Amino acid sequence: MKITELLKRDTVIMNLTASNKEAVIDELVEKLNGANRLNSKAEFKEAILKRESQSTTGIGEGIAIPHAKTKAVKQPAICFGRSVSGINYESLDGQPAHLFFMIAASEGANNTHLETLSRLSTLLMDEGFRKQLLEAKDEEELLCLFDEKENEKEEEVEVAKPEGNEPYVLAVTACPTGIAHTYMAADSLKAKAAELGIAIKVETNGSTGIKNGLTKEDIERATAIIVAADKQVEMNRFAGKHVIQVPVADGIRKTETLLNRAVKQDAPIFKGVKEDGKAENTEKENGLGIYKHLMNGVSNMLPFVVGGGILIALAFSFGGIKAEGPLAELFMSIGGGGTGAFLFLVPILAGFIASSIADRPGFMPGVVGGFLAAHANAGFLGGLIAGFLAGYVVLGLKKLFSGLPVQLEGIKPVLLYPVFGLLITGVVMQKVVIPPVVALNEMLTGWLNGLNGTNAILLGLILGAMMAIDMGGPINKAAFTFGIAAIEAKNFGVHSAVMAGGMVPPLAIALATTFFKSKFTEAERKSGLTNYIMGASFITEGAIPFAAADPVRVIVSCVVGSSIAGALSMLFQITLPAPHGGLFVIALVNKPVLYIFSILIGAVVSALMMGIWKKKVK
Repeated sequence: MKITELLKRDTVIMNLTASNKEAVIDELVEKLNGANRLNSKAEFKEAILKRESQSTTGIGEGIAIPHAKTKAVKQPAICFGRSVSGINYESLDGQPAHLFFMIAASEGANNTHLETLSRLSTLLMDEGFRKQLLEAKDEEELLCLFDEKENEKEEEVEVAKPEGNEPYVLAVTACPTGIAHTYMAADSLKAKAAELGIAIKVETNGSTGIKNGLTKEDIERATAIIVAADKQVEMNRFAGKHVIQVPVADGIRKTETLLNRAVKQDAPIFKGVKEDGKAENTEKENGLGIYKHLMNGVSNMLPFVVGGGILIALAFSFGGIKAEGPLAELFMSIGGGGTGAFLFLVPILAGFIASSIADRPGFMPGVVGGFLAAHANAGFLGGLIAGFLAGYVVLGLKKLFSGLPVQLEGIKPVLLYPVFGLLITGVVMQKVVIPPVVALNEMLTGWLNGLNGTNAILLGLILGAMMAIDMGGPINKAAFTFGIAAIEAKNFGVHSAVMAGGMVPPLAIALATTFFKSKFTEAERKSGLTNYIMGASFITEGAIPFAAADPVRVIVSCVVGSSIAGALSMLFQITLPAPHGGLFVIALVNKPVLYIFSILIGAVVSALMMGIWKKKVK
């Protein structure tokens, strides 16, 4: 199938009227919908924005390839748009984009369609071809250019395998949809390797499956392996090799740097993958190792926070602030920190941090270390230390016992790691870590309880802003975790500011789409209504699609409003003992009217900023 069977005259816009990223997406989606290629315009746009929220599809060199594979597509298609003057699409190279290709792949698209869509990305790597597209006079000339380009005999740029000790680089490329970045990264790496005289083989993990797969012989001979992927790929096969792991965009933009690193073996030795599919290296790539371990703990702790928190809120609702009465006591016993879900917060946090570092053998020492911390009132800080301590202790034990005879391999996970891991972690926690951390926690609790005036307002402002700046990302989670820690310390004012800040972004979106209709598309106005519920429920992520479409205006507006809400909450000395629930736990707030007022002020400010700042939809 040829590209021009998917790219037709009725899906070509030779001169885009859009002036920003959001408007480009709207214009291309509208073109596809008008050409009867979509089942649902709103659903398709939502899928496009979801892909943009993962990483920009503005790949640089003046090209943007927004794409999605969804049931909202009636017929696979390519929509082309051109802007001679260029449009800011937040591209990887920071330069304006001129050529836009919106790829629409249906949920059940066959391999022929997907291979054709993927081939488009390889053609665009040719600078001369891109220049021809920019200079095309009309739709007919544009389509002829694609036909002529496809009829050219493709040159094989992959270098033959080397002889002797010459460097041999392997690469794997993959992106979430597998119809654009996957193949562009592969072609970029092969082209640069040919230029540098480096032997390379590239495996693509695209929507049609694995192509040019790496063999056991390839891996054994490889100098190093580059994994440029934004989704999970098979990694266990690379154990014992130097592996460079980067986003797929780096495989397009930073090819020379990656290849030079590979040749010099400037990369950690890959140890293997754990059962949950997460990779573990002996070194940290870009300083992200500690962050990944921490997020593994936090993400696994959150279900306990949400589930237990809602039950605690129900207990307070039915039994008052002391949770008195049979039903309230039942809910508290299931969700609370005495016998229920909240009892496990710190142990689970520590256990999953440790297992992220040292795999399953680290989990038990981490859990016990976390429990010791919680039992001694060392709190979340003690749990964090316990998790990292247990993980690295077990890692050390693995190295220590690596020289034992093969016959003893079976007793390591069932005897040596558990006993020595628990013993060392427990002794260090009890004798070294817990006493100073408890003292530090007492100081922190005293500081929080003594906060008043400007200091309290400033803390609320910062926490509110953190909740909005990445809307469910690591900064948001850090603020949320701090609020939970404050609840554990019996300070209920801090988390009220956290929750207020987290509720503002979706509520602001809902208000903006309601009162500034001309600034949003019809699809955005419809989806904006759901943000009333999401905001009221303390689900900050409801604002993400809007932030992805127009990040500067939306995120800045939301950060301002959320910081105001957090600051007002601390100014009014509002307390909230429930960790989750939004307005549905308003009965537990000591000053419910002022709390609602704080949230609404923040949401209104954000909505007004968006309404004034955003441009009208054409």
